[in-house]
Amino acid sequence: MGKIVAVAMSGGVDSSVAAALLKEAGYEVFGITLNPWVAVPGQGAVADPRRRACSPDDVLDAREVAARLGIPHYVFNVQAEFRRWVLDYYVAEYRRGRTPNPCIPCNRLIRFGLLLKKALALGADYLATGHYARVREDADGYHLLRAVDPQKDQSYVLYGLGQFELSRSLFPLGEYTKAEVRAIAARLGLPVANKAESQDFCFLGGLDYRDWLALQVGTLNPGPIEDLSGRKLGEHRGIAFYTVGQRRGLGIAAGTPLYVAAIDPTRNAVIVGPEAALYRESVEAEDVHYVAGRPPEGPVRITARIRYRAPEAPATLEPRPDGSAVVRFDEPQRAPAPGQVVVFYRGDEVLGGGIIRRSAPVPAPAAVP
Repeated sequence: MGKIVAVAMSGGVDSSVAAALLKEAGYEVFGITLNPWVAVPGQGAVADPRRRACSPDDVLDAREVAARLGIPHYVFNVQAEFRRWVLDYYVAEYRRGRTPNPCIPCNRLIRFGLLLKKALALGADYLATGHYARVREDADGYHLLRAVDPQKDQSYVLYGLGQFELSRSLFPLGEYTKAEVRAIAARLGLPVANKAESQDFCFLGGLDYRDWLALQVGTLNPGPIEDLSGRKLGEHRGIAFYTVGQRRGLGIAAGTPLYVAAIDPTRNAVIVGPEAALYRESVEAEDVHYVAGRPPEGPVRITARIRYRAPEAPATLEPRPDGSAVVRFDEPQRAPAPGQVVVFYRGDEVLGGGIIRRSAPVPAPAAVP
């Protein structure tokens, strides 16, 4: 086809099959694996490198697959950028009492920022990844679509891509199911055909996120755990170790189940309440990005997802002149957390998304006269 494609190869089955499919289609393919784990002096410890994604074993797996496919393979160290843009961001957001998704800055800044630039500098026409998503081009530009396999769809974490990124990106797996991808890997004799998937954030290495945070931040200032009326029920060990919707690990006894309903970083307080206190009728988003490069004109009907695996919910999107947006749900949504991402869909298309800044609780029923 005369086109050169750089494939982001993580050492897993998805990116390996992406490279194989592109080679079969006639592209000139080479692989790039990013190594984020070289030690950075003066920074906090990270989890066991053998249990992290992008581990040394994963790099070797990617290299073996590249050799099997007969394509060049390169490894780039991105430790400083990964630490600054992903790990430090993750820690800082929790310190603010928010709940971040580190896959968002990783995709926007590392994969489709730094890696895309490296790929183009090496002569590639496109960057391909093993994400389950699709791109469609028409007279209106490039459109980001969900994958055909709803169980594997990863369009949520790609909402930050724009027209330039989509014009230079290929997602070969968007039309496949996971079972089909593994079958292709087996047919081609790829050594990663049966490799297990990583089920958590790549840097946790099997740790609970609170244990990982403790490695990074050490001791935080304790503070009060309060009920909705402001009554102190106990003491927390630092707001970074709590998230909206959390029930376990609160260390308080009550006659009914209590959940983290809000975190107040200005007072260093964790507020708890019954499950009903978790529901919100709308969210306000900041740092809003639209795939088309511009917001829709006026309020539009959408479906919205308030976290990666949450079901989509019918809603109305209201863009604001300052670049923020409000999403008003038809039905109240459970535990939207500041710092998480709300993504906007229209059918199969991703319109964009933003970081949840705050949410509006469901109004209390009017008093009966």
